[in-house]
Amino acid sequence: MTFYDVLVKETEDQRRDLYSAPQLVAGLKGEISKDTYIAYLTEAYHHVRHTVPFLMAMGARLPERSEWLRTAIAEYIEEEIGHEEWILNDIEAAGGEKEAARTSSPHFETELLVSYNYDYIARKNPVGFMGMVFMLESTSTQIATAGADALKKGLGLPDRAFSYLYSHGSLDLEHLEFFKKTVNVIDNKEDQAAIIEVAQKTFRLFADVLRSIPLKSTSMEGDQYAA
Repeated sequence: MTFYDVLVKETEDQRRDLYSAPQLVAGLKGEISKDTYIAYLTEAYHHVRHTVPFLMAMGARLPERSEWLRTAIAEYIEEEIGHEEWILNDIEAAGGEKEAARTSSPHFETELLVSYNYDYIARKNPVGFMGMVFMLESTSTQIATAGADALKKGLGLPDRAFSYLYSHGSLDLEHLEFFKKTVNVIDNKEDQAAIIEVAQKTFRLFADVLRSIPLKSTSMEGDQYAA
């Protein structure tokens, strides 16, 4: 097995838990309200705006054995710059207020996801952040396009309200292939263990972020939160 295969295997339980979040299940069926979609985008903004700072922090703290990773990090940074603005534009296109979203406070669960990664990079092993990258890349390619298609149909919103999801969906498969090639070069056991640990934890934390979003489903009455 390649290390990527091991990473997939070691995160099976956490991925299953994420995909069972009611907000995600309803979203993939196109059964969430516009308010819930905007609330999701707002939390996405609050963690996506840290992606480039995460990568820069990781690169600055790499140990000598991982110096070669800087090239991959530089490529990731170039690809990720400005994505948070796409999310704000989607909010506006969906009928929300982009500046209100920009200045809003993230949910505690989103703060925890962000804080965990900064802490791990600074205090434990910066290479572990590749686990967060895996969570984001694998999740987006699995569900983003399907979710955008379902929501566009269910909500009657224009394509421009889904630029973030579409750009991180099936069209993003090249990024996942690049990730596979990159992590399969990592052979240090400590680094591999760190990547698995961060991946497992961030799948759980991201599931909590989704569950923190008020869910108003077209198949349910009223606002609901998952336990």
